Amino acid sequence: MGLVFDWFESPKTTVILCFHMNTLHHHPQKQEQEEQEKEGEARHEWDLSLSTVVSSSSSSASDVVGAIEFDPTDNILATAGISRKIRVYGLTSLLRTTSGVSFVDQATACEYYICTPAKLSSLRWRPGSCGRVIGSGDYDGVVTEYDLEKRTPVFERDEHGGRRVWSVDYTRHGVGASGSDDGTMQVWDPRCPPEESVGLVRPAGSCRSAVCCVEFDPSGGPAVAVGCADRRGYVYDMRKLVDPALTLQGHTKTVSYVRFLDGGTVVTAGTDGCLKLWSVEDGRVIRTYEGHVNNRNFVGLSVWRNGALFGCGSENNRVFVYDRRWRKPVWVDGFEPVGMTSGSDKRFVSSVCWRQSGVDQCTLVAGGSDGVLQVYVGKRKP
Repeated sequence: MGLVFDWFESPKTTVILCFHMNTLHHHPQKQEQEEQEKEGEARHEWDLSLSTVVSSSSSSASDVVGAIEFDPTDNILATAGISRKIRVYGLTSLLRTTSGVSFVDQATACEYYICTPAKLSSLRWRPGSCGRVIGSGDYDGVVTEYDLEKRTPVFERDEHGGRRVWSVDYTRHGVGASGSDDGTMQVWDPRCPPEESVGLVRPAGSCRSAVCCVEFDPSGGPAVAVGCADRRGYVYDMRKLVDPALTLQGHTKTVSYVRFLDGGTVVTAGTDGCLKLWSVEDGRVIRTYEGHVNNRNFVGLSVWRNGALFGCGSENNRVFVYDRRWRKPVWVDGFEPVGMTSGSDKRFVSSVCWRQSGVDQCTLVAGGSDGVLQVYVGKRKP
């Protein structure tokens, strides 16, 4: 029996792994009690509210939003999913100045779209392209870069043997990496011929568990983090890809996302329904976050580094925001209808993305399994 997949249902594996939870037992009990008492205070530090709802063209499972990415200027937004389209939005069309919630038709809000040959699972803007080139990973195992001005593909890699690519990312200097169902992370340079590879990593070794997410340290360090279906996260040093520098053991199901909060910490999300914050220095779990529902699908994970906030979706069709300091969510909002997890309506929040600019103000965009986009704005309370 091999791996089983549905759209944005995370990979499963029949390999049984034995490990122990690496938690911090040295925190004094008094400190833990103080942290619990302060959890309520965090809810009052930010005012977050729904600004805009962008309707879906189909309002069905054929329009699942699987990836949302702001460009380097934070003024352009791209989305992708199983509709075989990369949709591009200007931020001004999504942030309305009128009071209350704006409801916008997708055809009106979307500036243009690019049709793709396969369903897409990931997007990432290529550094150094001035927001002109965006990379994508698709269900056919192909990594493709598109020139948004010409609206045509300009680069393609197909070294994953036709197995679905779950994740694509770039270093600051444009070196790329992709993670796939074939159990590998491929590292490559788009400036070199497609047949040339920088490196190949099999995090789970002979188990060949799917690589669900890859992300380079955005601060420019040599680390690259990997999330895997073998229930583990890994951190590699790009200067020595032979063995992982750290193995992050603690999740009880697939590690679907990894995100650097800063150069010293990584956030992981698992289909065990929790997020974990890890120290990159020694691989310790700093804190575990719970509240959202996630035991089957990819529901998105994004971090806002300036505010030390995490955003994720949930299988009860809600958006959750966590502050790194507290284990419980500091803010929750629902898509409509909320909580429909049985019967014919199983809608869920499938992707989220923070706008990175700003310190006292923030923007969070969430996409649903029915193709609806919701834009949230927030500001820090005085």
